[in-house]
This record gives sequence, C-alpha cells and structure tokens, in this order.
Amino acid sequence: MSLDKAIEHGKEKRKPYYTSGRFDRSCRPHGGCPYCESNRLHVYKRDEEFVESQIEEIIYTDSEIEGNTNE
Repeated sequence: MSLDKAIEHGKEKRKPYYTSGRFDRSCRPHGGCPYCESNRLHVYKRDEEFVESQIEEIIYTDSEIEGNTNE
C-alpha cells in the first residue's frame, strides 16, 4: 500500500516529530542530531574519561615502583 493511500484510509500509524524543534527540526527518538546524541552519550563519555584517567594513574604508579627498585 502506498503512503498516500495509507493516509487516505487512516492506516498511517507513524508518530509525529517531537517538540525539540529548537535544536533540530528533524529530531526523533534516538536521533542523530548533535543535541540528542550528546545527551544520549553523556554517561558513556564520562565513564570513558574516568577509565582513561585510571589507566594513566596505574601506568604512572607502575613506573614509579619500577624506578624505585632499580636504585
């Protein structure tokens, strides 16, 4: 069934766009607009930064320990 025919007979069930038009008029759930994407990935980016800092700390403390044993 074509889209025009579906609309004509009331069979079109797509939801309208949501009201975050101030950021991106084509915004839909799990969209790719920068605002929605940054909101969705905030926790992931925060955790990634934390893990990187932990890795740097481990490498730094390991190098200090190795430096002290060579003396």
